[in-house]
Amino acid sequence: MRRRNRDRGFSLIELIIVVTIILIIAAFALPKIMKSQIPAHEASALASIKTIHESEMIYSSMHPDLGYTADLATLGGTAQSGGEQTIDNNLASGRRSGYTFTYTPGEKVNGAIRSYSITAVPDQVGTTGQRRFYSDESGEIHYNGTGPADASSPVIQ
Repeated sequence: MRRRNRDRGFSLIELIIVVTIILIIAAFALPKIMKSQIPAHEASALASIKTIHESEMIYSSMHPDLGYTADLATLGGTAQSGGEQTIDNNLASGRRSGYTFTYTPGEKVNGAIRSYSITAVPDQVGTTGQRRFYSDESGEIHYNGTGPADASSPVIQ
């Protein structure tokens, strides 16, 4: 009779040991999994900056009297709101794939915006991305791995 009760399942001690082993394995595996996503997030940020640049070029050629947009929301708008809808709504809101994008329009010259800059900063440095990015109307993308990126930072080749 005693043997039958013992054969029915695991004891509490056995379950605690198994759960502890799983937690130890997870503690070593999770940081490596998170770090393996950094290159993907950075590649997505670069692609997003290129998309913004291409969309700005299209917008400025379609609206030469306005120049570049005043904000990212204009590029992600719908036809009803007067926007161009050349970028998706996530990017138009300034966030995508672990990065925050900050769009800064330049000064107006004769009523038109003739320059802009865009920065991409990881939401959590070391987790969602390591490098920061900067670009402007020239289309060159600059990067910095230790601080804010600007026009004097190295260019991505």
